[in-house]
Amino acid sequence: MSKLGTSITQFITEQQRTYAGSTAEMTSLLSDIVSACKQISHLVNRTGIMGLGGYAESENIQGEVQKKLDIITNDVMVDHLNWTGHFAAMASEEIEEIIQIPDDQPKGQYLIAFDPLDGSSNIDINLSVGTIFSILRCPEGITEPTVKDFMQKGTEQVCAGFCVYGPSTMMILTTGSGVNGFTLDSHVGEFILTHPNMTIPEDTAEFAINMSNYRFWEQPMQRYIDECIEGVDGSREKNFNMRWVASMVAEVYRVLTRGGIFIYPIDNKASTQGGKLRLMYEANPMSFIVEQAGGLSSTGRERIMEIQPEGVHQRVPVILGSKNEVERVISYHKS
Repeated sequence: MSKLGTSITQFITEQQRTYAGSTAEMTSLLSDIVSACKQISHLVNRTGIMGLGGYAESENIQGEVQKKLDIITNDVMVDHLNWTGHFAAMASEEIEEIIQIPDDQPKGQYLIAFDPLDGSSNIDINLSVGTIFSILRCPEGITEPTVKDFMQKGTEQVCAGFCVYGPSTMMILTTGSGVNGFTLDSHVGEFILTHPNMTIPEDTAEFAINMSNYRFWEQPMQRYIDECIEGVDGSREKNFNMRWVASMVAEVYRVLTRGGIFIYPIDNKASTQGGKLRLMYEANPMSFIVEQAGGLSSTGRERIMEIQPEGVHQRVPVILGSKNEVERVISYHKS
């Protein structure tokens, strides 16, 4: 077992030796992602100094106006990963089509889907943002992957992780054997193991949701939140606190470190889209991490990681976090 203070490079290498499903290619692949996240962390920290704040004159595939850093961080991820020989293709939340590996570069046996800058609306107010990634195996015999090859359930993920760029930069990582957290030591330029074997408490008195959408929610969701707000005077007989950062990486990190439930439910505004958050770039990787830490993740009606994807930019409702609270929300949807 790796000790506190172990570098992420040493940690990944030791895991590769320990677990039969790990390969040397996976070790190198994760090192490349780590390198990209270090550069993004540097850019985020210098946003004001470098004039990288504000909006770009473009929209992403979802029709959302992009921040300048959305575009820049997407380029950082692509530039760090398209020549390494570990990936057969990539998919980005910011790009409509699958990103193919250049013909003059070697191709690997993995696929990656990533959100290069989650929570980018927080950039100009100096709140936490992050990077999320999900790694899948490329189907055997496929040399020119298409969208179809990415259409794998979340249970097929071999690795998932996210970086949160806050007061300190942290990387949270799972390869299917628990969850570990690493803090970037800027003095040596290395991520160091600081949060081994992260687990989510089964019970909580904290919820994270955008209350401004209350009137658009389905009745089961309104019922759950009403009970939380009623506190000791209601049927739950305990007080709850509400948190909302509008950055999924920050919300999930809080859940991992002290418990809680994070909810972005289906509502009348987003019903035609299926939800707000993207299955491949956000919901699946975060669900993998949360479940590996002992929590649950659901749409309210089904386990997120068992959803068969129908499109690379598909959206879903998300309810994840402390086991007993998620189970309660699921029971309300069933009833």
